[in-house]
Amino acid sequence: MLSKLDKSQHAVVKRVSRRQADEAHGSAAWKVAFADFCLALLALFLVMWLMATRQQEHLQELLKAAGGSLLDEGRGRMSESMGGPRGSLIARQPLPSNGDTLALRRLSSGDSEPAGPGEGMRLSKAHYESHSDMVELSNVLAKVGEKVGLTKNVRTIITPYGLRVLLHDTDKQGMFQRGSSVPNKRFRNLLRTLGPLFEQIDNQMLIVGHTDSLPYADQSYNAFSNWTLSSERAMAARSYLLAGGMPANSVLQVVGLADRAPINTEDTTAHENRRIELLILTSGQARSIAQMFGAPTETLPLLEDVSTSLPDSDALQALRGRLHRAM
Repeated sequence: MLSKLDKSQHAVVKRVSRRQADEAHGSAAWKVAFADFCLALLALFLVMWLMATRQQEHLQELLKAAGGSLLDEGRGRMSESMGGPRGSLIARQPLPSNGDTLALRRLSSGDSEPAGPGEGMRLSKAHYESHSDMVELSNVLAKVGEKVGLTKNVRTIITPYGLRVLLHDTDKQGMFQRGSSVPNKRFRNLLRTLGPLFEQIDNQMLIVGHTDSLPYADQSYNAFSNWTLSSERAMAARSYLLAGGMPANSVLQVVGLADRAPINTEDTTAHENRRIELLILTSGQARSIAQMFGAPTETLPLLEDVSTSLPDSDALQALRGRLHRAM
């Protein structure tokens, strides 16, 4: 017989049902999984809301911008200037400020100097017409190129119709990602630095995009081409100039010329042919270009016996009557 001491030392084993343990564990696990699912869903909705808000703002700016386009020529894909590189959903372009950002900064701070990358760079006058004026402006732009580390990428040419500012690639430094309208960081900084300078002058400008002659693989008529690429790059340059503080009315025309006007005519694939040109116009040249594409208000002779004036409306009506009777 076992003693009373031995009986008190016996271990007591309690058998727990496995089913009850599993049910208790499972009831807690589904709650954790559901909480994770709700958190992920909330994060997804937040990202979608931010993207929708950004796209709506950008669409409004494009509708305000002259010549803005939502679709690429022919292929129907969204323009890269509305987002990042191919495959990215995050927009990399700034929204054009039309000069309002710098104006609001000055009002809030009481500072008369422009804030931003071009701070402290003041020009001696608001309008540039003569050859000596263009020399002065050319020297200032050369200093800007040196300041942002793009001395070899900035070149100026003084012409009778204004100052040509060439922002071009070199063999070591490109302005854009190859085959893309997304500018690199240095070029974005350069354009933003030029914005406050162009805010100080009354001259209007043309923004012209150029590419080299390397063709795209798809040569069909509706494929993405150098025409589209040069136009998108010119529009991207305009956006960053506006983001830097340049007024929207400083731009008279934005155009892409593809590979039709190379700087290096001996090698049309050369790096210097890939460029953005800012043509700062004299007042007379700006009026001539504006009247060339619009209804002229006065007669401006272009060639002998040729002018930009519209023909007499009565003469046009009489000509239409004769043509109608002849048919």
